[in-house]
Amino acid sequence: MRLTTAAIVLGLRSHGEHGAVVRLLTPDEGLVTGYVRGARGRRLSPVLMAGNLVEAELTARTDVQLPQVTVELTSSRGPMLSEPLAAAAIEWAAALTATALPERQPYPRLFEALAGLLDAIEAAPSARGWAAALVRFELLLLAELGFGLDLAACAVSGRSEELVAVSPRSGRAISAAEAEPYANRLLRLPPFLLEGGAADWPDIIDGLALTGHFLSRDLLTERSAGLDDTRARLVERLRRAAGLP
Repeated sequence: MRLTTAAIVLGLRSHGEHGAVVRLLTPDEGLVTGYVRGARGRRLSPVLMAGNLVEAELTARTDVQLPQVTVELTSSRGPMLSEPLAAAAIEWAAALTATALPERQPYPRLFEALAGLLDAIEAAPSARGWAAALVRFELLLLAELGFGLDLAACAVSGRSEELVAVSPRSGRAISAAEAEPYANRLLRLPPFLLEGGAADWPDIIDGLALTGHFLSRDLLTERSAGLDDTRARLVERLRRAAGLP
């Protein structure tokens, strides 16, 4: 097997004295794992940081063998490490992707969405400029893995107007009239998830509460212990950045 591809670095685990097993998201092969010689050395350590875009070559004698990987840096997110919120968001998005996706199944939309989120984090002057993109990325990841929310019409009336909430059980939208008697039991549906465009901080935080509920319920199982806490810390820091209680 020989594969040369663009890839986003999601994380790595030390293996041997100087090497590491790296997890990469590729546009056509999905999540791939391979061994990088010298990964912890001075030259490759900055290349293999989570969020970096690389050109990767994977080689293996058989399909069941762990591939050997060589990488060349295409775009570095290293400067973002000095920005605590940006660094935390990159760490979370990469860890979530690496944990949730099965290996060797293509998710081209997720690759494009993650690349777009990372670009937004790098380009935006503040967290408000990329936090809505994080919500949309989490929503897409849920959908791509078969846990998508149905936001097209009200689960009760079938109408597509005035959708304001989501059922925490079914993941289906609820309109204003039907939601009113059960307001305390429903998750708020922020308008930017339906209409696009910019979002204010309260809507962003509500969006994160919405996706967070379904991520915890459907994806972050026992094998992802600790990821819930990682996300909770990120959301709390975003709340503080927004000046919200």
